Amino acid sequence: MSYSTADSLRPVTLDDVRGAQKMLTGVARVTAMETSRHLSQLVGAPVYLKCENLQRTGSFKLRGAYVRIAGLLPEQRAAGVVAASAGNHAQGVALASALLGVHATVFMPVGAPLPKISATREYGAEVRLHGQVVDETLAAAQEYAAETGAVFIHPFDHPDVIAGQGTVGLEILDQCPEVGTIVVGVGGGGLVAGIAVAVKAIRPDVRIVGVQAEGAAAYPPSLAAGRPVSVHQPVTMADGIKVGRPGDVPFALVEELVDEVRTVGEDRLSAALLLCLERAKLVVEPAGAAPVAALLAEPGGFAGPVVAVLSGGNVDPVLMQRVLRHGMSAQGRYLAVRLRLTDRPGALATLLGVLSGADANVLDISHVRTDPRLGLSEVEVELQLETKGPVHCTELGHALREAGYTVID
Repeated sequence: MSYSTADSLRPVTLDDVRGAQKMLTGVARVTAMETSRHLSQLVGAPVYLKCENLQRTGSFKLRGAYVRIAGLLPEQRAAGVVAASAGNHAQGVALASALLGVHATVFMPVGAPLPKISATREYGAEVRLHGQVVDETLAAAQEYAAETGAVFIHPFDHPDVIAGQGTVGLEILDQCPEVGTIVVGVGGGGLVAGIAVAVKAIRPDVRIVGVQAEGAAAYPPSLAAGRPVSVHQPVTMADGIKVGRPGDVPFALVEELVDEVRTVGEDRLSAALLLCLERAKLVVEPAGAAPVAALLAEPGGFAGPVVAVLSGGNVDPVLMQRVLRHGMSAQGRYLAVRLRLTDRPGALATLLGVLSGADANVLDISHVRTDPRLGLSEVEVELQLETKGPVHCTELGHALREAGYTVID
């Protein structure tokens, strides 16, 4: 299954995906399909989670990378391969190359998370840090390919890669034959295109819904224009789907086969990540949580049974910490309270007693005594509280007012 540059736009077929599935036997895991009672109740239909976050290298990317590299001619393998990525594709190419005995050079941005750099090296690839953004890294990798003859392994814009990703769709049909809707995160479009090729050929009635981050949503304007168009300076925490322009090969397939592409905001992404962690006990990166974010945004908009593809779990611990805080804040789990007290001994202790009685956890306290708006014997106090959710926030407000405090907006 090897394509030349001349026929790189050749359509991907069900036979291609089935051939990829045979090629991946013993290489890629058939990942678990987990039920979600919480999401099922919310949606009003059975919801299942396809756990590609538990795939080798932590994402679906191994599938496409392995099929692409395995399809190279012997002389191409001898020249080695090169890729550019901030994380998941890098690790997929690194492991696939190691399994096939091919030398891999992977260009990564200078600011790429250290765990992803380390993992890529541990899989056997030579890592070169170049550029501050992925576009600069991509240009360096393509320049390296032109200079050395190494084969550039694109993360999504190649039929072999799409065929490999499409094996996720075949597994979904095997694991959930009655599926009504499949929800997939979308960056360049390789995964959703591959799933759509496989599923629509067997079950054309299944609805395929793509999900993009609002700040990096190139597909809606591209579909409206009938051609790939770019989003300049995409911004989102979901770096796995932070792609400024759809690939030419996946775009044609998405335009033909995917029923809808929706967008979700950062608050929904962080809330979805938190839900996966708390309710499903699954570590999922923001891009992998995008389908769950879409379910949270419009739970009544999906015909069941629904399969949400959790595409990856490679989240940097520092980002995880920030995202969890953001997600908890979006869910009303944090509350900032500002009020005025009489500046006398014991006033703060009395306030803390009220908060303790209302079962609020104080994370931080700040005092202001020098504001000209304050009276001579007043102090302004701002507290950061950890709560149990929006209802608890309302209860805290009532408790403070009943105790005689005036909360300042």
